[in-house]
Amino acid sequence: MNVFRKKSVEQTLAETGESGHALKRDLTWWDLAIMGVAVAVGAGIFSIGAQAAAFHAGPAVVLSFLIAGVVCGAAVMCYAEFASMIPVAGSAYTFTYTTVGEIVAWVIGWDLILEMLMAGSVVSKYWGVYLNQFFELIGWNINTNIAIGSFNFDLAPVIIVAFFTALLVMGTKIGARVDGALTILKIAIVVFIVVVGFFYIKAENFAPFIPPSEPAASTDGSGVSAVMEQPLWQWATGMAPSIYGVTGIISGAALVFFAFLGFDVVATASEETINPKKNVPLGIGVGLGLIIVLYTLVAIVTTGMVSYKDLAKQSDPSLAVAFKMVGADWAAKIISLGIVIGMATVVMVLLLGLTRVVFAMSRDGLLPRGLSHTGKHGTPVRLQIIVGVVMALIAACCNVGILSDMVNIGTLSAFTLVAISIPIMRKKRPDLERSFKIPGNPWVPILIALANLWLMVNLSVLTWIRFVVWLIVGFAIYFGYGYRHARLGAGELEVAAQE
Repeated sequence: MNVFRKKSVEQTLAETGESGHALKRDLTWWDLAIMGVAVAVGAGIFSIGAQAAAFHAGPAVVLSFLIAGVVCGAAVMCYAEFASMIPVAGSAYTFTYTTVGEIVAWVIGWDLILEMLMAGSVVSKYWGVYLNQFFELIGWNINTNIAIGSFNFDLAPVIIVAFFTALLVMGTKIGARVDGALTILKIAIVVFIVVVGFFYIKAENFAPFIPPSEPAASTDGSGVSAVMEQPLWQWATGMAPSIYGVTGIISGAALVFFAFLGFDVVATASEETINPKKNVPLGIGVGLGLIIVLYTLVAIVTTGMVSYKDLAKQSDPSLAVAFKMVGADWAAKIISLGIVIGMATVVMVLLLGLTRVVFAMSRDGLLPRGLSHTGKHGTPVRLQIIVGVVMALIAACCNVGILSDMVNIGTLSAFTLVAISIPIMRKKRPDLERSFKIPGNPWVPILIALANLWLMVNLSVLTWIRFVVWLIVGFAIYFGYGYRHARLGAGELEVAAQE
């Protein structure tokens, strides 16, 4: 059993022209940049920095954002190099299939499905929550929750997922244009809030910039012990759970890494991009730069307006809470509108990314081939609808909050393997044209992989337990179906490449 069999680059590229399984190229670098901002700037920009400051790093959360941004940016350069060589749907799944082998590609694809499905479900669920809060703030007596006996059904996630599913069925370009318009609007709201927030900053709130380390306790009221909440490496070394200090900055970086998710999603659109060897690296780079600036500014404003100690006393620290604490209650309405718009754009990009990963795995035969059929608009209509229905039902009917932390570990594992794959592909195929090259091969990619692993071991023990369970389920599906139906194993890709 050869679970490490690899596709050649030629076989991978040949698949993109397969009749009935081909995607339409009509996206520009600007579409990709806005897509990256769209998926990374949602409700989290108004809350994740405040939570990291309150419970992890204090004012030094700015350093947490910079560390996470540098790690993500380095990983993005690896994605950019691969995308310049192999502009094919599937992102990290496709890249690892050509370098490390099928079993690793399956694991990455399975992790990406987890990341995007859970992220999409969580975001669309909370979009409904924030939509109802916005209605309440402006005085509208509207509620999207429907009670059926003891069962609660939230209509809002169904509406937002159905809207963007319909747009993506009609064409990726149409969806990108609508998403882009909403993204520009939410950026304007973020900039406005930041400018206003600077007038409330007090220098004393930044002192001490790096708070001294102190023992940690369970912070979420869920009954989960501090041991299960602490970073894996602290538990493994027997260190007592702690917050703040230098370790708080690092654990804060692992938490705020969630803010930079989305670039692996953007890479899944390579096959639908015009001149992808140039536009994919450019679009990803511009998008990441915008996000680092926006999140850093919001973190500075949040920690400058109020003390991190006062934020830690709040049940749900956020930028809106900070404004209320300084008496600017009016800002809550604007922030609420920004959240509603911001989260809507996230839903569309996650729907697109999830569909393209499943599309690539299906086209390879690891999942049923029927899922990868494309329609007259050059989109996988059947698969897009199935993904939309599944995501909407999970969001409308389930409590998905407990799995939201799985998003980080799935992404970091993908980033790690893509970085490792760079020196492998440089040695294996030095002849391939690369319009973009990450400098310092092989040491820089190896350091990038180690940095991602370090952030992974700073995630909680409970997250790792859930991750292992997800992998076990994935291996059962791969050995039960994927391995036996893979087109590579059946020799079908050799035929496609020759044709």
